[in-house]
Amino acid sequence: MAPKKFTTTSGIEIKEVYTQPSSMNELPGEFPFTRGIQKDMYRGKAWTMRQYAGFSTAEESNKRYHYLLSQGTTGLSVAFDLPTQIGYDSDHELSEGEVGKVGVAIDSLKDMEILFDGISLGDITTSMTINATAPILLAMYIALAKKQGADLKQISGTVQNDILKEYAARGTYIYPPAPSMRLITDVFEYCSTEVPKWNTISISGYHIREAGSTAVQELAFTLANGKAYLKAALNKGLDINVFAKRLSFFFNCHNNFFEEIAKFRAARRMWANITKQLGATDAGAQKLRFHTQTGGSTLTAQQPLNNIIRVSNQALAAVLGGTQSLHTNGYDEALSLPTEAAAKIALRTQQIIAFESGVTDTVDPLAGSYFIETLTNEVEAAAQLYIDKIDAMGGAVKAIEQDYIQQEIAAAAYQYQNEIESGEKILVGVNRFTQQEDAATNVFRVDDAIRKTQTAKIAALKNTRNNPAVATSLQQLHEAAKGQQNLMPFILTAVEHYATLGEIADTLRNVFGEY
Repeated sequence: MAPKKFTTTSGIEIKEVYTQPSSMNELPGEFPFTRGIQKDMYRGKAWTMRQYAGFSTAEESNKRYHYLLSQGTTGLSVAFDLPTQIGYDSDHELSEGEVGKVGVAIDSLKDMEILFDGISLGDITTSMTINATAPILLAMYIALAKKQGADLKQISGTVQNDILKEYAARGTYIYPPAPSMRLITDVFEYCSTEVPKWNTISISGYHIREAGSTAVQELAFTLANGKAYLKAALNKGLDINVFAKRLSFFFNCHNNFFEEIAKFRAARRMWANITKQLGATDAGAQKLRFHTQTGGSTLTAQQPLNNIIRVSNQALAAVLGGTQSLHTNGYDEALSLPTEAAAKIALRTQQIIAFESGVTDTVDPLAGSYFIETLTNEVEAAAQLYIDKIDAMGGAVKAIEQDYIQQEIAAAAYQYQNEIESGEKILVGVNRFTQQEDAATNVFRVDDAIRKTQTAKIAALKNTRNNPAVATSLQQLHEAAKGQQNLMPFILTAVEHYATLGEIADTLRNVFGEY
């Protein structure tokens, strides 16, 4: 078969990569990977088109997953509700008013079975946005894969599992930092042998940016957290050339088109150097692989259709920046969870960029632009100043404990809000080009009654499962948590006996305490 030719609409052949004769001779796929982690990037394989979805019950979310897969989504991305994220079952008093609201309610392996009904885990990749309870949800996913007969050595996906940014920017932590870091490294260690293709952490700048940070702060604080995870794993005796290959990152893509592209290019170069300094010699362990989501906080409730243009710009910047995976926000997300129509337009945005724009035909098309190259260097230098300061404080955990990162984000958010309110920064439809609008009617709402549904399911489960086996598995987990053993096998056993998420989280609360 003749090699595929890439040409413009005029028939001009497009080269795989362009180099500036004098200074820009660095190649994609080679250290420090500024220009991309693969030699051919999207010429070889498009990024994974994920749509983040999850709401109400597992049954309802399952319908949305089948819909997205039918529309051409190539990877699922699961949103969990707040009780699931902080380790409470749907029937817990603190869960009232939150069940199924910002994601799907998962109380036990039974819910996970329903969530992926009719979907083969061996055939898709799944990203799960879960942190404090990540080991429990991952155990449920593994248990389901086993029940489906999937090869655990082949199943792939990502668990966010990034607790440091929870303390700094998001707030869904349960345990204090030390036991939280232990759980994270337990996942690293367990998956390295049992589920080797699983990405065991997605180090997230997204929520740092959503909390109001600048692009430079997002980059610096995310890489500083990444460095802390590398050191924690090294302290546990893990091989950086093995576990660093399974780390991935999750970045925001905001409105400033060229700054975002420069941020992604700088991120790869900085991470390559950080891993190398800590002993990584394998190229796979030096590569920064990342998922991008367009900026939720940039979406406006005013003139919501304008958000389609914002999302298109942000998605294009992520692709030009070399992302491995992308979620595009629905235009109505400033009002509610996205409707099916908004989710479809968001997915079509990615497909149009991939198959109609021509930007995927060559690798790193903006390389050699004096502006892009200078901006990449400047973003890197500014982020490095922050990382040096955090290192001097003793690393990201210490910087978070001293409230440094939180204060820096808060100051940036305050400044941005002032600039919007003073009109110094223009937000179309909000402080300029405004109009009178009717209240939105076609918004997606989740019924509060689903808490009753979930509560009934939990009661039925507890009446039919082997309760002595559940009690034994939870007791064994309690004893293991008091010692130094890896907790993943104990969590998996409890999950397979249909212990609930809340029961497992409470067992760990009893040993670790709450933060």
